[in-house]
Amino acid sequence: MTKYTDMNQEQLLAEQAVLKKRFEEYKAMGLKLDMSRGKPSKEQLDLSMDLLADTDYVEDGIDLRNYGLLDGIPSCKKLFADLLGVEPKNILIGPNASLSLMFDYIAQAYSHGVMGSTPWSKLPEVKFICPVPGYDRHFTILEYFGIKMICVPMTDEGPDMDRIEALVKDFSVKGMFCVPKYSNPQGITYSDEVVKRIAALKPAAKDFRVIWDNAYIIHEIYDEGDELLNIFDELPKHGNEDMVIEVCSTSKMTFPGAGVSALAASDGNIADILRRLNCQTISYDKMNQHRHVQFFGDVDGIKEHMKKHAAIMKPKFEMVLNHLENELGGRGIASWIEPRGGYFISLDVMDGCAKRAGELCKEAGVVLTNVGATYPYGKDPKNSNIRIAPSLPPVEELDLAAQILCVSVRLAALEALVAEL
Repeated sequence: MTKYTDMNQEQLLAEQAVLKKRFEEYKAMGLKLDMSRGKPSKEQLDLSMDLLADTDYVEDGIDLRNYGLLDGIPSCKKLFADLLGVEPKNILIGPNASLSLMFDYIAQAYSHGVMGSTPWSKLPEVKFICPVPGYDRHFTILEYFGIKMICVPMTDEGPDMDRIEALVKDFSVKGMFCVPKYSNPQGITYSDEVVKRIAALKPAAKDFRVIWDNAYIIHEIYDEGDELLNIFDELPKHGNEDMVIEVCSTSKMTFPGAGVSALAASDGNIADILRRLNCQTISYDKMNQHRHVQFFGDVDGIKEHMKKHAAIMKPKFEMVLNHLENELGGRGIASWIEPRGGYFISLDVMDGCAKRAGELCKEAGVVLTNVGATYPYGKDPKNSNIRIAPSLPPVEELDLAAQILCVSVRLAALEALVAEL
């Protein structure tokens, strides 16, 4: 197969004509296909309907329908402690989504500081490290508080640690957001070396915090998933017990709008957060916590449940990856990573062509995540990254959406190359 960059003018124009005809056929179908966000499909949501079965809302003689147990019910704390590999005392059960836990923690640091430090709002400048491409919701939180974001490129083992180790020497750098397992959007799991180097960081700022967003901790697609080193086993080796705030949730295990979130942290961090929570709420939804414990039973129950999700997700991921290989492979205009879990496929197209590819997709009825969203402020410096979310559409629709995406990427590249002639 001839690379587009090796084609002459006649070949490029001929290829463009063929693809334009195909594109017009897709447009004539009047499609409305959504690959914009990592939403579970109806088939996945149906897996958890037994969660709504009647249950007795009493645990250890405590009526869970009432006030109390600010940090969560003991059985739910144990369930998440076993999942995250920490002690139950270091777990705090939160609301329906871990996004709320992350926002609230940044808000607490901004208004009241971290474990007695100066509130970030009173400092001349506050910066956060952001591995890119990354999760747009992290960037949105930081932008809301006016925290400056510093982009650090991802490698195939995680973020560029040489760059991070240099950045944390700056006192104004107060933290880092990251998705360490099946990163959003690339699906990269941090290597043991990267986890160890993060755990060993020596930031100039004592209130530096790594927000360890372990959103896809158990979201495998294949039987042999990736293994992520437990950072809480590494932190004490370097006196950094307080440096990491880990969050996760059941959002993509059961119901995204009605899940349970959890936060894992050191004794000091938990105490600091509880002081704020004591002013913020009486308790989170203990009935929902109880329902989830009854539904899963234990971590083995979670694993078995997630195998059912994998059976639904695997053919969707493989379908998209097959289309990428068949349509874009060998043409020299795109590259991608084949993740073993998580919710996304990250597609890097020819520099300067991602937005145009997104426009063409929209024109043909396919909605993607806003191009640029995987970078702070929505500004992809190379205009090259597209996040693909295969989970929501039915297989038949996904098949069409993936074809349209590939044709759009090819047309965008051809337009750019023809314009250079």
